[in-house]
Amino acid sequence: MSQPIIFAVPKGRILEEAMPLLARAGIEPEAAFNDSKSRALKFATNRDDVELIRVRAFDVATFVAHGAAQIGIVGSDVIDEFDYSELYAPVDLNIGHCRISVAEPKALAETDDPRSWSHVRVATKYPNMTRKHFASRGVQAECVKLNGAMEIAPLLGLASRIVDLVSTGKTLVENGLEEVEVIAQVSSRLIVNRAAFKTNPAISALVDAFRQVMNG
Repeated sequence: MSQPIIFAVPKGRILEEAMPLLARAGIEPEAAFNDSKSRALKFATNRDDVELIRVRAFDVATFVAHGAAQIGIVGSDVIDEFDYSELYAPVDLNIGHCRISVAEPKALAETDDPRSWSHVRVATKYPNMTRKHFASRGVQAECVKLNGAMEIAPLLGLASRIVDLVSTGKTLVENGLEEVEVIAQVSSRLIVNRAAFKTNPAISALVDAFRQVMNG
């Protein structure tokens, strides 16, 4: 029997929005997947040829790019940050909408003009996207890599600005920050490993199933 297709899904908010799409595409996880006490990372589904793994969003792209998983769901922010040549993102799932933005302390934003920047020091978990964005404007970006708690960086003097995902903007406001520039709009995509997509018809069939779901 051939190895099952490994489908990588991200923990958190995107997963909640993705589950109805998975069901409509004919994939339903075993009961343990919805057990909040379960520490398992790999799960069977109603299909013998498909198993789910639940990992951090950034890791979804890595698993699929390296072929450990063959298909997955992840935000376009992660795709753009890693820019793996092995990834193909054939379907926009129209979920997980947010944006990547530059934010700074409110007091600074009152007099600051992003068009005048020549050098910025930024705390972010998106150093590649951040450098690329600022380089396109002729601005040198010094990036301090953080994996979380971005909003506290300006308060503690680590960096005067941050680049992070913004949904409602409530977290920024609660930490005295103001959004001053949008780098990119984000939505979640179905991604596949290019080599697996070309060689495994079952993966192509899964992609077609998601296309049909999105075309309604």
